[in-house]
Amino acid sequence: MATLLYRLGRTAFRRRWSVLFVWVAVLVAVGAGAATAPSADEGNTSFMPGIEAQKAFDLMQQRFPGTNGNAANARIVFVAPHGERVTTGDNREAVDEFVTDVRKEPQVASAASPFQAAAVSKDASMAYATVTYKVTADDLSDADKTALRHAIDDARKSGLTVEVGGTALATQPSAGGASEMIGMAIAAVVLVMTFGSLAAAGLPLLTAIAGVGISMASITALSSTFNLSATSGTLASMLGLAVGIDYALFVVSRYREERAKGHAPQEAAGLAAGTAGSAVVFAGLTVVIALAGLSVIGVPVLTKMGLCAAGAVIVGVLVALTLIPALLGFWPNAVLSRKARKKGVRTESRKTNGGTRWARFVLRRPVTILLAGVVGLVTVAVPMMDLRLGMPGDESKPTSTTERRAYDDLSRGFGAGFNGPLTIVVDAQKADDPKAAVADISERIKATDGVVRVSEARFNTSGDTAMISATPATGPTTERTKDLVHTIRAERPSLESSTGATYKVTGSTAMNIDVAQALQNALVPYLVVILGLAFLLLMVVFRSILVPIKAALGFLLSVLAALGSVVAVFQWGWGADLLGIEQPGPIMSLMPILMVGIVFGLAMDYQVFLVSRMREAYVHGDRPAEAIVSGSRNSARVVMAAAIIMIAVFSGFIGASEPMIKATGFGLAIAVLFDAVIVRMALVPAVLALLGESAWWLPSWLDRILPKVDVEGEALTHRPTSGALDHEVEPQETIRI
Repeated sequence: MATLLYRLGRTAFRRRWSVLFVWVAVLVAVGAGAATAPSADEGNTSFMPGIEAQKAFDLMQQRFPGTNGNAANARIVFVAPHGERVTTGDNREAVDEFVTDVRKEPQVASAASPFQAAAVSKDASMAYATVTYKVTADDLSDADKTALRHAIDDARKSGLTVEVGGTALATQPSAGGASEMIGMAIAAVVLVMTFGSLAAAGLPLLTAIAGVGISMASITALSSTFNLSATSGTLASMLGLAVGIDYALFVVSRYREERAKGHAPQEAAGLAAGTAGSAVVFAGLTVVIALAGLSVIGVPVLTKMGLCAAGAVIVGVLVALTLIPALLGFWPNAVLSRKARKKGVRTESRKTNGGTRWARFVLRRPVTILLAGVVGLVTVAVPMMDLRLGMPGDESKPTSTTERRAYDDLSRGFGAGFNGPLTIVVDAQKADDPKAAVADISERIKATDGVVRVSEARFNTSGDTAMISATPATGPTTERTKDLVHTIRAERPSLESSTGATYKVTGSTAMNIDVAQALQNALVPYLVVILGLAFLLLMVVFRSILVPIKAALGFLLSVLAALGSVVAVFQWGWGADLLGIEQPGPIMSLMPILMVGIVFGLAMDYQVFLVSRMREAYVHGDRPAEAIVSGSRNSARVVMAAAIIMIAVFSGFIGASEPMIKATGFGLAIAVLFDAVIVRMALVPAVLALLGESAWWLPSWLDRILPKVDVEGEALTHRPTSGALDHEVEPQETIRI
């Protein structure tokens, strides 16, 4: 592997124009494909096949043809001035005018008057009107939205307080904004401080952005063929940028190191590709395994997100192995520090630096550091035992949004459960008397503790299927509502035997409950799959049994501690005010799975790059303790720089207005902090120090059957001199780093 990549790096350096042309051609081709690609088909609404809520939703669409479950809607809440009623005088007239004006719009399917639909609170202080459209929210034109806003503004002029919920005018979650720009600025400063060169700092950012651009354009170009939605590229863009910067950072750093040893530019590029490039390949392969493993969960959207992100990682690996050496060929000295370019004096590379001092500190106190790190992470992980998953809705949005105010108004006027009704789909095809069976089921559900209201049954044209809406007494994200859903489902067997009809529970509340439970159940199998496959791969890379086990356990510690921190802040509300979180609640269902995938990828990056340098020193003759010091000298600073960059980038999302984005940014940032600083920089050298020679033990029979990949570049030390091949770019100076 090392020899192959060494040749690839030299070839890319020498034939830099050809390599650059190929990458530009690829970018142009996928860009053209993205520009001309038709929109993805959004007709398939199945989010998680197999869960009851999805089955009920599918049955509803089958038995009630023409029902568009994804149609845009708006729930307009009218609140009368203090002491007045919406049912009298000018207030009622304003509401009626609103409904009349909205009904005139061509895309409006229905607009129910609150006075005809019994949508007025008991004290008549508020009412709501539901507007349903013929198309999805994404397909609503600006004219449709403007007409609705104008009608709302006219109602407000009458003195009513008017708030809007639903999907038609939903505010789109913003990214980190200014804080995200600050994060990127910090990343740039860290790169400059690490390399002492603007060119060296800009190269990883430039190539990472180019790689993400190619990946995202490819996803857009293939969106219609594979029905990829806009969310399919979310993980790809985030992780593609993260690993793209990391991979480029490590290759450029190794190139500078080889130049400091006196190698010519082309030779240094080849050696960087053969050593750091080998680590990039296996780190990337480990990440791809983790992302492809998302397919075992059984959620189509997660499978697509995982595979798209895996493709972005592969692009990042190819960029690091080919485009980086090619660009180094154009400017072989630009990535060196100003001091190195000016003095041109070769210096001994085994000098003492911060990484060396830290490694020696750990070697003197391995037991203390190991115990402190493990106890600290386990303590922080404790809140994770109370993890509650859900899909936070309007109740979690800031009070500055009209959706949140509409949610609060409806809760006050109609009860906490009004915002999360349950839809019961009754299949009475096998019942002798479908209407009687539906009536019995409706009465039983109405008598269930925790149900405050049951609507009149709505039958399909065949009369064999009905829909019933049940309003819980509690909010959609509470544990009592979750228990209520389980109770209603538990009553099904007895009702089925007595009526001959069966039913399923769906609606947004039931769907969120089922999805959260399914994802929570899938979390452990997903961890087992990716850790098992990663163990096998790392065993091949490091020729060791204990090092991969240590890597897996360290990752578990860091990710569980990160999830514990997220629970403490976003679910329990500890320090929530500092992050601008107004309403703590359940953690977004998809977040733990996505966080595990992203953090696993970055953790294995740091593991491979750090430990591969220690392994390289050990293979080349250093004693175990010396190898730890040598590996830390050569890689600790770069690993920490990469981690700080990721922390800065992810922290930028904490400034977003959307709580889900805040939680994701916070979780990723603190997970990288735990993994890079505590696990990789402290626990890894402490464990290796305690294990000594046994850390690199591998049974002889296993050593014979495992493929030899030479990630440490041992074969490169025995190759014939290749100085004659460097005739295209002769060393202009001897470099000091």
